[in-house]
Amino acid sequence: MDDSEHAGRALEYALDNLPGADITVVHVVGVPSMMMGEAVALSLEDDISEAAADRAQPVFRRAREIADERDREIDTIVGIGHPARNLLDRAEDYDTIVLGAHGEDWSRATRRFLVGNIAETVSKRAPVPVIIVR
Repeated sequence: MDDSEHAGRALEYALDNLPGADITVVHVVGVPSMMMGEAVALSLEDDISEAAADRAQPVFRRAREIADERDREIDTIVGIGHPARNLLDRAEDYDTIVLGAHGEDWSRATRRFLVGNIAETVSKRAPVPVIIVR
């Protein structure tokens, strides 16, 4: 989950349509590269894991608010790396992946062209069912 509207709707969908499921919200902070300014700043931190957890808190706060509105509990995990790769590396730990059609930076054509759409990559490569929410 990121800060996007689509990610929020994906969580709402999971909570509303998978009533007996344990829901885990994953927020991935990117690895350093020329295309990911925040990730470069992250790489300068003394404790990358702690800095990544700090950056994830606003996303998790929003996720908990969405879950609280539905009287549901969620777990949270902070990942570090490329979002699609991170989700794919964890995929076998879950029965289903639910994610938004576009993340917070989907309108950045250059990034989408060079990095690829996360939802598209995950849906093509995941070993479990993937639900993409618009």
